[in-house]
Parts: sequence; C-alpha cells; structure tokens
Amino acid sequence: MRTALVSDVHGNAVALNAVLTDLEREPVDQVVCLGDMIQGGAEPAEVVRRLRELACPVVLGNADAFLLDPESGEEATTQRQLAVREWTLAQIGAEGEAFIESFRPTLDVPLGEARTLLAFHGSPASFDDIVLPHLEEDEFRRLLGPPAADVLAGGHVHLQWLRRYGESTFLNPGSVGLAYDHAQPGDTDDLRIDAIAEYARLDIDGDRLQIAFRRIPVDRDAVLAAIDASGMPHAEYLRVAWRW
Repeated sequence: MRTALVSDVHGNAVALNAVLTDLEREPVDQVVCLGDMIQGGAEPAEVVRRLRELACPVVLGNADAFLLDPESGEEATTQRQLAVREWTLAQIGAEGEAFIESFRPTLDVPLGEARTLLAFHGSPASFDDIVLPHLEEDEFRRLLGPPAADVLAGGHVHLQWLRRYGESTFLNPGSVGLAYDHAQPGDTDDLRIDAIAEYARLDIDGDRLQIAFRRIPVDRDAVLAAIDASGMPHAEYLRVAWRW
C-alpha cells in the first residue's frame, strides 16, 4: 500500500495543487493530512474545497484549532494573526468551520501488510509540542510516548526528517505551503519562504517499508498573484516572505 503524508498547507492552494499534481503522476492509495491546513495563507476556501474532494483523514493542528478557538494554543497570538483568522473564517464560512471540527487530534491509519501509522501534529499528546532532530533521546521518547505503531508521523515544525524509534520509525514530511530554512538569518519577522512543497510517501510491500521525501517546485509568481487577489489583511507580510 502507498500512502502520502501531507502537512502544514497553511491556506496555500498553489502549493497543495502542486503536490496533488505530483500524486496524479505517481498515484498513492491514500492521503493522510497532519494538520495546519487552512489558516495563514491567501486561499483558505480553495484548500477546504480540495481537501473535501480528497475525502482524506485530517489531523487537528494548532492553527486549525486556532480558527475554532483563538485561545486554544499555548503561544501568544498577535493582532495580525487574529485579523487573518477573522478573514479566513469569513472566506470558508460555516461549512468550512464545520469541516475543521471533523479533524481529530490523532489518527490510527492502516498502512497495509498489518502495519499501522499513528498520525498527529506536534506529538501524540499535544499539537503544540515541538519535536526536532536535535532532541536528546530521553526528551524525544517523552514527547512521543510509547512507540504505539510501526510509523509515527507528525508535522508542526516545517522540517523533513526521520528517526528510528525502537522498532518503529518517526518522520515529519515537512510543509506543503510554508517551507523554510530553519537556519536562515533574522527572526520570524524576516521569514523567507522557499518555493517548494514538501511531503512524504510511504510504500509498504510485504515486509519492506520504503520512506521517500519529496520536494516539488511551487510557482512563486502564482502564489504572489493569489496573495494580491485575496484581499487578506496584512498581506504585505506574506508578500515579502514569498518575494525574496
């Protein structure tokens, strides 16, 4: 069985469509989304539409929960984020909001050949947890809990990486809509977004598990055109991040 893991689209339908086009060329049997799908980008309604067409399971990310309740997460929110939230909710309407309410904190997904996937956003315990490659083993295991599946997959940190976890494997497929270099200079106000859409593929064939990371080119001009046409508040912040 072939599975695609998609995460952190953040309202970027141009990037999501690039991934879906790649999946049309090399189809999979199922798609699993790891959260943060809608908030933050210029095309939230289009992302909702494409996800509903896919009819795939979706994990609840911190940005998804933020749309339902601005006080749901641990991080302090800015006036810019709150303004974009109100605009996003207006774009997706009541049906879009109800769709987000169908997202789940964790998902248990069959991968075929009696293998299983535990899908979440930050960690199995919290969409706010940050799991990064440099974690000491004790902290890594504390955040993930017991290795309760053959593959554990989370998003949130916008970074493609994997790590052995006992007889299991943890992986992060990266970000579809907001990929960036964690080592870039400056702070988050100087964010530079890369024109790539990241995702991962799992292939189960008998007793073989193959994991592949993909990076698909994204049309930077199309993203900028979508931002300019959106009418979203504080759009210049997103324009600058995409223009570099």
